[in-house]
Amino acid sequence: MKILIASDIHGSAFWAERLMAAIDAEQPDRIVLLGDLLYHGPRNDLPRDYAPKRVIPLLNDLAAQGNMVAVRGNCEAEVDQMVLSFPCMASYAELVDDAGRTLFCTHGHVHGAGFHNSVDSLPPLPAGGALLFGHTHIKVSEPVPARPDVWAFNPGSVSIPKDGTHSYGVYESGEPVERAFRHVVLREA
Repeated sequence: MKILIASDIHGSAFWAERLMAAIDAEQPDRIVLLGDLLYHGPRNDLPRDYAPKRVIPLLNDLAAQGNMVAVRGNCEAEVDQMVLSFPCMASYAELVDDAGRTLFCTHGHVHGAGFHNSVDSLPPLPAGGALLFGHTHIKVSEPVPARPDVWAFNPGSVSIPKDGTHSYGVYESGEPVERAFRHVVLREA
């Protein structure tokens, strides 16, 4: 099972289009969006080509394929749910891959492992599970310090990276957890 993981699009049509091209190239079995889809938020500068109305149909078309899960970020509002055709207001979703590994998907502002100012409120996860989160705009792929039997993965930010590169993540089941996740940098051209 191959899962593409993306977070923090923040209404950038430019970077959302590059993400859609990456999804076409990766051909994942599932897509997980970890929140902050349309609005840039009051603490962020406007991302490149900020155009939430252009991002809406891209995400709705993606959801129509039936293989997407999305969770609420700290910038989501009820109005976002009114224009998006898929559920996006839950604070988390749990997936179990075909090998039985639990993936806890959240934005990082309600549940988190304390990386880079994210909330330090780890949900109960079984040994071998993984916490997938966004929010900090900084890539992470390492064991949770307080629970080394749980892996933490942050794909970074699609549109407003705080670590220098626009990115998404890929998870492939059947691998040991430390090799199951990888970061992919999005290019401008």
